[in-house]
Amino acid sequence: MAPLGRLRLPEPIPSRVVLEVQLAAIRRNFAQIRKTVKPARVMAVLKANAYGLGAVPVAEALLEAGVDRLGVAEIKEAAQLVKHFRTPVQIVGGILATEIPQCVRLGVVCPIPDLETAKALSREARKQHRKAKAHIKVDTGMGRLGLPHFRAYEDIRAIARLPGLELEGIYSHFPNANNPMHSKSREQIDLFRGLLDRLRADSIVFPLVHMANSDGINNFPEAYFNLVRTGINLYGVFDLNGLRSYKLVPSLTLKTALLAKRRLPAGYTIGYGCTHSLFRDTWVGTVPAGYADGVPLAASNSGEVLIRGKACPIIGRVSMDYLTVDLNGCPAAKVGDEVVLVGKSGRREITIEDWARIKQTHPYDIICSLGNRVERVYR
Repeated sequence: MAPLGRLRLPEPIPSRVVLEVQLAAIRRNFAQIRKTVKPARVMAVLKANAYGLGAVPVAEALLEAGVDRLGVAEIKEAAQLVKHFRTPVQIVGGILATEIPQCVRLGVVCPIPDLETAKALSREARKQHRKAKAHIKVDTGMGRLGLPHFRAYEDIRAIARLPGLELEGIYSHFPNANNPMHSKSREQIDLFRGLLDRLRADSIVFPLVHMANSDGINNFPEAYFNLVRTGINLYGVFDLNGLRSYKLVPSLTLKTALLAKRRLPAGYTIGYGCTHSLFRDTWVGTVPAGYADGVPLAASNSGEVLIRGKACPIIGRVSMDYLTVDLNGCPAAKVGDEVVLVGKSGRREITIEDWARIKQTHPYDIICSLGNRVERVYR
């Protein structure tokens, strides 16, 4: 008998739950966004491994479609993309002092959210005999990172005098762009424009100026400037609020297979906590997907799945690895049938937004919660 350490397993072992990422749909969505914001350029924000969808394959598809640059949240994400692609890779949040040497060495476009970071970048660039490309981040009301707008003018004048920096851009960020009726975003745009005008009067100009994220693109075209940042819209997903300025196509399908089908009598309880009792004799299906795979716990007794184009209600509590469904509406269902958790089956469709409504959250949370044991497959 072979030692356990030398045991050879059959390859590959398929995953029970599969997320199909339609790269053609992502490219199509990008083309629609680019058409909408033209002549502004487009940055694809692929932070958190493209929201867990796979930054490298998504980036490859977008670069084929003509995306101008890639945005990430931190240096480790940037390093992964720099290794694969020549296009500019930009950190859009903040950087730690310990990350600055690697940022400069890799040629990553760095954020400057404060004067101290600018000075540290300048010192490191001179030490490495390089120019550090950077975008200055201005806080016009997000309250998280950036030069506060009320003192940004003075700080930017000081930053512009530092050696070793190539100030390629300047940007800000919306906290409330999903609400086109709220005055906050327009106040931010006015503050940002006013700052740009003051700097221009001092001959301080930036090749790239950006403010609009996905919600900003949909709701505030006056914030396009000459570069926009888009993330979730690339996948055909919108925020639950706000306008939908262009037509996008869903790019994600989450599916598994029916594991079991049993006839259970009226009064039988289903799942942890016995939160559901059958009120009639019922065909009950067991689906091998749960909250470890990203199915919202809130879908317990309220969500549904699709089998053979039929909506099958989730009954009982969603558990870590399984959920149970009422199959009375789909009596022809058989063990092994495809179960669509997100996506289309026949004429019916379950969307990421549907799950977000059930969970009372936003679509970003849903996509980022898809478990790491879910196999990503690219079509």
